Amino acid sequence: MTPEQLITFAAVADHRNISRAAESLHLSQPAVSGQLRLLQEEFGEALYQRDGRGVRLTPTGEQLAAYAARLRDSWRDAYAFRDALRGLEHGTLRIGASTTPASYRLPYLVAAFHRRYPDVKLETTSGNTSDVVGMLGVLDIALVEGPVGEQLPPDTVVRPWHEDEIVAIMPRAHPLAVRLAGQRGVEGGVAGERVTLAALGEYPLVLREDGSGVRQLVERAFARAGAPMRVALEIAGVEGVKEAVRAGMGIGFVSAMSMRHEDGALCQVGIGPEPLARRFSILVPHAGAASRVAQRFFELCLAEPDAGGH
Repeated sequence: MTPEQLITFAAVADHRNISRAAESLHLSQPAVSGQLRLLQEEFGEALYQRDGRGVRLTPTGEQLAAYAARLRDSWRDAYAFRDALRGLEHGTLRIGASTTPASYRLPYLVAAFHRRYPDVKLETTSGNTSDVVGMLGVLDIALVEGPVGEQLPPDTVVRPWHEDEIVAIMPRAHPLAVRLAGQRGVEGGVAGERVTLAALGEYPLVLREDGSGVRQLVERAFARAGAPMRVALEIAGVEGVKEAVRAGMGIGFVSAMSMRHEDGALCQVGIGPEPLARRFSILVPHAGAASRVAQRFFELCLAEPDAGGH
């Protein structure tokens, strides 16, 4: 017994006529009759009887027709689902993103994708880089910052994405900001300035939580420079760092793109002499069997300009 035989029987049960069933299935009448014969042999008894120009189902045939109809309907639904996915009309896309891309890039990407494919359901989740890497088993695609480590699920593709600069932030009244502004003779501003890690290490520092890509990058940079770190506070999230800095807890470190919409209470200073930069990466788990919606979102991410803002 095969699905094709049951679907053929469902059509015969609907039409009560072998010729019309054959037409509806785009098969020849002998082909339909042959499938019916094989199906009857499987059951070992008659499923239908000739009735004039049509057929009449036996009691066994009536019972089987109910199962065959359900199979036929599920088969049609599966084909409709396949066709919808091919046309990206439906489906679900599960996106993970670490803190910085989740806050400052993902909203624009999701909005652009929704405009193109409005019937695709989008589910997003965020955390620090370690959190998102740990969730790859249930995601279709992820956007993360900093090193991703080596413990990735099999068949995960890692694609380097945009570059991101990490800057030091402090209140404009902070002694270092005042000193830098005085050196330049620019009251209240330190735009374009760079400071060494050794100079930053002279002041209390505010760091992100363990697992943060920013924190990992900053700690490695201080270690390479042999500069001490006076950590005053560890706090989760970019906005948490900003609020702690506003409250006077110390100098913080954030992505330059997170400062785009600041009101001027905080100033940012480059870490130098060379910029402290890191890469965002796109992770595609199950890459060998990635869905079409994941592929389209991946393409949209790669097409996005490498710019600090929108």
